[in-house]
Amino acid sequence: MCFCLLSLAFTAMQTKQQIKQLLLSAGIRPNRQLGQHFLIDLNLMRLLVDFADIRTDDIVLEVGCGTGSLTQALAERAGTVVAVELDHGLIQIAQAQLANNRNVDIIGADILKNKNVINPLVVNTLNRVRQRNTGRILLVANLPYNVASPLILNLATGSIVVDSMFVTIQKEVADRMTALPGSADYGTLSIILGALGQVRRIKLLKPTVFWPSPQVDSAMVSFVYKKQMADHIVDTKLFIQIVRLFMGHRRKTLRACTRFAKGRLAVIENWTELFERVSVDAEHRPEELSPEDYIAIANLCSRYKSSGEV
Repeated sequence: MCFCLLSLAFTAMQTKQQIKQLLLSAGIRPNRQLGQHFLIDLNLMRLLVDFADIRTDDIVLEVGCGTGSLTQALAERAGTVVAVELDHGLIQIAQAQLANNRNVDIIGADILKNKNVINPLVVNTLNRVRQRNTGRILLVANLPYNVASPLILNLATGSIVVDSMFVTIQKEVADRMTALPGSADYGTLSIILGALGQVRRIKLLKPTVFWPSPQVDSAMVSFVYKKQMADHIVDTKLFIQIVRLFMGHRRKTLRACTRFAKGRLAVIENWTELFERVSVDAEHRPEELSPEDYIAIANLCSRYKSSGEV
């Protein structure tokens, strides 16, 4: 029975010619401004689905479902697939292709309300689906390039936190996700994801595995949220504020960065003592600190009193 289900999922995936014909029949073309690059290598699509290890009670969020090629494979394994697509023409194609899949909810909307907030329609749908599916929430998608970074950050720290992500993204974003302290690509994305879970690059993808081919390499990446790591952070919002304060001035010393503190951080006067308490050299640059260093700074800041005591 399992072999039959796998075969159905894999044979339902669409080839390049099938996708082109679906778009031609609908009178539409790929929209590069929306970051539309269809994954046409079926072996890579299988690899993405296999790495996700989807179970029958899981909820899968797919962003940029396109013509429904990957969606079909996800639906064969998941309890429910919530597929989000912004392009009206592609929505109509996906709805027709997935008409027989009762466990697929297609949402015609932008996944992001703004850079820092997931669309409430998507959040409400996921919360509703949670009432009947008790498994994990997974992001499995060939992500449009223009939403990858803000979406990944939102799904790691926002109102809906997914258990894992398995995505194809621009190589530049993958490099920033997996970067280590001191490297050129190390930044806000690296630090926040490194503090909350484990990131892994699965495979480098050449432009030829997409249609139309992008002008850059891509990568298949996974992120697994680890609650025991996230629980070390006292105040996630403050932690993110700390990371953005320092990494926003990454070429300055930590001591110099504190001059730009705003909001809750503006009242802190004894930064030098604070750095000493967490064994961080105030003359180091922000890119030299590990995610654990930022957690220690943020946790101490969360206990700061207006009297200047921590």
